[in-house]
Amino acid sequence: MSIIDNDLLSIQEARILAENAFEAQKKLATFSQEQLDAIVECVAETVENHTQSLAVMSNEETDYGKWQDKCVKNKFVCGYARRRLRGMRCVGVIDDDRHNGMMDIGVPMGVIVALCPATSPVSTTIYNTLIAIKSGNAIIFSPHPRARKAISKVLNIMIAAAEANGLPEGIITYLHTVAPGGTIELMKHRSTALIMNTGVPGMLQAAYESGKPVIYGGTGNGPAFIERTADIQQAVKDIIISKTFDNGIVASAEQSVVVDGCIADEVKRELQNNGAYFMTEEESHKLASLFFFPDGTSNSNMIGLSAETLAQRAGFSVPENVTVLIAERKYVSKTDPYSKEKLCPVLTYYVEDDWMHACEKCIELLLSERNGHTLVIHSKDEDVIRQFALKKPVGRLLVNTPATYGGMGATTNLFPSMTLGSGSAGYGITSDNVSPLNLVYTRKVGYGVREVDAIDNEISKNKKPSLENSIQKEDLNLDNMQILHRIVKKVLEEVDSSADIIDHGSVKGR
Repeated sequence: MSIIDNDLLSIQEARILAENAFEAQKKLATFSQEQLDAIVECVAETVENHTQSLAVMSNEETDYGKWQDKCVKNKFVCGYARRRLRGMRCVGVIDDDRHNGMMDIGVPMGVIVALCPATSPVSTTIYNTLIAIKSGNAIIFSPHPRARKAISKVLNIMIAAAEANGLPEGIITYLHTVAPGGTIELMKHRSTALIMNTGVPGMLQAAYESGKPVIYGGTGNGPAFIERTADIQQAVKDIIISKTFDNGIVASAEQSVVVDGCIADEVKRELQNNGAYFMTEEESHKLASLFFFPDGTSNSNMIGLSAETLAQRAGFSVPENVTVLIAERKYVSKTDPYSKEKLCPVLTYYVEDDWMHACEKCIELLLSERNGHTLVIHSKDEDVIRQFALKKPVGRLLVNTPATYGGMGATTNLFPSMTLGSGSAGYGITSDNVSPLNLVYTRKVGYGVREVDAIDNEISKNKKPSLENSIQKEDLNLDNMQILHRIVKKVLEEVDSSADIIDHGSVKGR
């Protein structure tokens, strides 16, 4: 009997793909921006003809979400995102400032390893491929096991189109034998320059341990705050349309609603009028027991289901018009499933006395899972909006817009992207809506604009006279008491000057 070790096969394939991609990228590095753009256009146009069939295929394979909404995401990437890519300069001279004698050169990173989620497998794969080509990089995918067929299908379509239009063989590739060992080998291989993990938290620690830079776009626990000055009807409409898109599986979608106490009753009525169902304590407890296994891992079979199906699985029924289930809570708790991310149309509802208490509640929610992905505030008070922007530990703040659409750049002017950097300062290398510019180094060129002597003169000009030199020659003719008086006066002026500088933060540790 012969035993095939898929892990070993996957590791060997990973090494071959990485080495071939490294050599192929050397050829791609000689391509001009115009050549790369032509390939991007061709690939996007080709795959655009398959957006619906690929959406249906991914929905059937994963059993996540709604194929109609997946089709919207596919078209968004092939259409709107592609148009935003036009005209961007990512390689070669990307900025030339003759006036200041500065120039920026875009340099591709090299070989990128990409992990795509089962929740949005096709649109994410298309997007990451387009931005990799646009920026002159090779990209190797490790398909998600639950979406292997859909990811392989869309990659085969794009590879054929790209290579028919001049892309070197080996620039776009993927693991055919998918196993953890192969994915880890890809990430730590010496030829790999960057890891782009979009929504695969199970591989995040291994990515960090590889020692390579990691762009992580994934989970978060984003709340939406409805402040007392908000347009309540519009805010509720935005939240419902966002949370029901693809049955709530988009990472930037709202996970909870925090409401200013003085408008709580009105918000609740509006939510109910728009298809939200407030569960009883018993119903919410039944549903909560299904989200996670006893060891704390999430139950993937609860992802992307409709509100009606979720209620049926929990053993209760809801009216036909219900699209979102809501659990009312007072506190954020690590043991409460409703304090965590739920990739389905379920929201947690908190009421706070004022915006300051709401601010603290939002911080608690953001810190409970990976330091925040996206936060939404519905308000007309610019001072409150600014306070939220300054103080929240989150990747992006959206104002008066649906989180799903605003986060991906559809209803905001954020860059249209399917890979949204998550995590606040210190927890990730970027919180950007990832674009081709995140996949290049910027080489700085500085022209000489002044002589060394000019610097010396400038330093001398600004040099503060010493205490001794500040005593004028004529002071020598004064008697000892007058000279002492002058010296004390100068010393006091020095002290006052130093204190003033320190107060204004211009000098530290003086």
